[in-house]
Amino acid sequence: MRRKSLTHLGETEMEVLHHVWDLGEATVADVRERILEDRDVAYTTVMTVLKKLAEKGYLDYHKEGRSYVYKPAEEPNAVQHSLLRRLMEKVFQGSPSALVQTLVQREDLSDDERAEIRALIDALDEEDSETNDADDA
Repeated sequence: MRRKSLTHLGETEMEVLHHVWDLGEATVADVRERILEDRDVAYTTVMTVLKKLAEKGYLDYHKEGRSYVYKPAEEPNAVQHSLLRRLMEKVFQGSPSALVQTLVQREDLSDDERAEIRALIDALDEEDSETNDADDA
């Protein structure tokens, strides 16, 4: 029985998408060259994954000479938010606090990572209080 991906993107699709995000735009050869630094992968595999990502709406492409050049269809943050929301809905019954609680309790966070998370929450609290102050004015 094959398990369905929680994010509807497979591991290789996510890897390829990250490479395109890093490069800004890329050909099959560009992406393959980066993957080859870690493992062997066929040109046709990368080509198929890029086509699938375009079909799913994650990438746009245009033709330059004989090559297709792929670029992100959406900002990485928008895609990451969408994928995380889907994961949160399916695994944590839509609860952001359950997701964060699991992450914080189960991961070996460094002191720096803990401090960064606290700083993010503090910044959100400050934004909320500034927004409320502006609403009261």
